Amino acid sequence: MRSPLWLLLLVQGVVSAASLVVEIVAGRMLAPYVGMSLYTWTSIIAVVLAGFSVGHWWGGLLAERDARRAMRATGWAMLAAALTTAVALILLQRIAGPVLLSVGHPVWGIVVLSMLVFFLPSLFAGIPAPVLARIAVDASDRSGRALGAIFAVGAVGAIVGTLLAGFLFISWLGTTATLAVVTLAYLGSALACFAMAGGRIWVPLLAGLVALGLAGYSLAAPNPCTRESRYFCIRTLDMSDDPSQPVRLMVIDHLGHGISAKGRPKVMFTEHAAMLDALARLRANRADFTSFFIGGGSYSIPRSWQVRNTGPRTVAEIDPEVTVVAVSDFWFDANSARILHQDARRALLTRADKYDVIIGDAFADVAVPAHLITKEFYQLVASRLAPNGTYLMNVIDYEDRLEAVASVALTLQQVFPVVEIWTNTTRPAAGARVVFVLVAGQTPTAQGRITASAPDPTEFGAMAPDWVTDLATSRGIILSDNFAPIDRLIGRPD
Repeated sequence: MRSPLWLLLLVQGVVSAASLVVEIVAGRMLAPYVGMSLYTWTSIIAVVLAGFSVGHWWGGLLAERDARRAMRATGWAMLAAALTTAVALILLQRIAGPVLLSVGHPVWGIVVLSMLVFFLPSLFAGIPAPVLARIAVDASDRSGRALGAIFAVGAVGAIVGTLLAGFLFISWLGTTATLAVVTLAYLGSALACFAMAGGRIWVPLLAGLVALGLAGYSLAAPNPCTRESRYFCIRTLDMSDDPSQPVRLMVIDHLGHGISAKGRPKVMFTEHAAMLDALARLRANRADFTSFFIGGGSYSIPRSWQVRNTGPRTVAEIDPEVTVVAVSDFWFDANSARILHQDARRALLTRADKYDVIIGDAFADVAVPAHLITKEFYQLVASRLAPNGTYLMNVIDYEDRLEAVASVALTLQQVFPVVEIWTNTTRPAAGARVVFVLVAGQTPTAQGRITASAPDPTEFGAMAPDWVTDLATSRGIILSDNFAPIDRLIGRPD
């Protein structure tokens, strides 16, 4: 069998591009169930590479066959890749809940879920390369160049697939339609393989129609996202007991990022928002204090402070679609604040404005932006605070671990003379997750207890200064741009 080199290269390039699109899309698909973290991407990359490895080994075995038989088997592998890609979203929706419930450890839950959904598509996508390389070498008078061309086209295809997924497909088509495009790419590759192998093609065509049907079924499935942006899957959930008094929750990926009530803008519905709101206003030197928010979410506190008529508010929210949803679903007036759709660290770095209050809301389960919790970042924050200004941030940690909150406190102590740790005054259950708010500034807070609506009246208190110092020095490490292992520090105890 002599196949034109250009067609072999085309098939290899298309398969490589499609397989990398699946790898990038996998992160977005998993995000509504397990979030987007170092663990998520580590699991996806490991599973996809494992699939490619097994597929390459299997393809090597097929390459030892007669060329026509090998090419036909490769066509069937491409049909299998199309089928497993077409059902990936449906499969994930069906098994995510049971898998995460049955696998207690969150990191292992991510690994198992990634393996069940994305291993097979990667395995089948790895089969063609050895077969196509062998046939290209056999068919060419310049075997070295033919082999090099196969490898080069595979690499170029991977680059193109990564760029298409990241810059085009996800933001313009969404995950479901992107998977449908990948399914079509695999089907086209399968047909090319069968055409080069010769023989009857009606059975592969029927299998291809099944794959197309499954892809269409996936397209018709409900999208879990209210909006799917370049960054997040954003959902709006109704929490109202009374439809005439709406209360809504914003979920970004798999975590709640704010609750707002239409008729009660001053009420915070979570402990960390209640503490951030009350402590910032308590420590402010004047009623019209200026503020900077690291992250917008549902914009609950900026909306509350608009009603309270505080000073100018600036919000750095990296995802414009989060702001769109906050305006459309959470009653936020976009004209009431200066909104910067960029990373908060860059926003502070490129503007010399001073603020009375800077609020950081970086902690969310095991997904924490490491560049927003380092000594270098806190030095930047300190340089953007007005005299006697305050920096506040929330931290989530486990009662019997506290390594994350200790490390953040120790790092803040390298920059600020006063660092306080606030939390609910009710003693938590053993091993429970606890919400803390850290306050950093030049002077202590005027009082050690506050009561704030969360949404019911809740008492919060500052931990004793000696306890804070002992915790930070005994369990904490200084977090820097060079070393900030927050994913390990905040991980669940075994």
